[in-house]
Amino acid sequence: MPDVSVERQSSAARPIRVFLVDDHEVVRRGLRDLLDGEPGIEVAGEAGTFAQALARGPALRPDVAVLDVRLPDGNGIGVCRELRSRLPGLACLMLTSFDDDDALLDAILAGASGYVLKQIKGGDLVSAVRTVARGESMLDPATTARLMTNLRREDAPSAPEHEVLAALSPRELDVLELIGEGLTNRQIGQRLYLSEKTVKNHISRLLAKLGVERRIQAAVLASKAHRLPGG
Repeated sequence: MPDVSVERQSSAARPIRVFLVDDHEVVRRGLRDLLDGEPGIEVAGEAGTFAQALARGPALRPDVAVLDVRLPDGNGIGVCRELRSRLPGLACLMLTSFDDDDALLDAILAGASGYVLKQIKGGDLVSAVRTVARGESMLDPATTARLMTNLRREDAPSAPEHEVLAALSPRELDVLELIGEGLTNRQIGQRLYLSEKTVKNHISRLLAKLGVERRIQAAVLASKAHRLPGG
C-alpha cells in the first residue's frame, strides 16, 4: 500500500504548472496574479490565440490548461483537443462567460476535465485548478443531470453508438445510467448495493469498452444513443 504522506510530500515539492489561454491580456494578468500567489501553483506560460496556444503549450508541459472557450482564431475546445492529443496527461479547465450546453458538451467530448464561468470567485477557481490537477472532474451533479436531460431530447443517433453500448453488461449499463444522473461512486454503490471499489471497477471496464477516458464522456455517449431510461 503506498505511503500517502510520501505522495503528498512529493506532490507538494512539485508545483502544479498552469498554462493560461485567453485573448484578453487583462484576464490573463488577473489569472496569473491569482494563481501565482497560491502555494503549490505556478503559471508556466500563457497565450492569447489558438495558434499561440498550440505553439507554446506542448513545450511548457503544463499539468493544467485554463482555456477561454472563445478565441479570435478558433476556440479553446479545439485547443483542449489538440493539446491533449500531444499531452495525454494534461487536465483542461474551460473558462467562459456563457452558460452554453452545446459548448459544455463539446468540451466534454474534447476531454476537458472542467467547465466554469468567468463569474467564478477567485478562491473557487483555485480550488477548481487543484481539483482537475488531481485527475478529478469539475462538473457538478446538477450540471451533469441538466446536460443528460437535454441530450435525451435529441434525435436518435447512428447505429455504431448502439453497437458500442451493446458490449456493456446489464450491470455496467445500470452503472452508466446512474453516472448520467450525476451520481458519485458512493451514491451509485448505495443505489445498486455495491461497494465503492466494485463500482469503480465497473466504471473502469465500461470506459475501456466504450473507448473513452472520462465517465462523463461515457454518459454523453449513452444519452445520445437513447439507451438510458427516458431516452
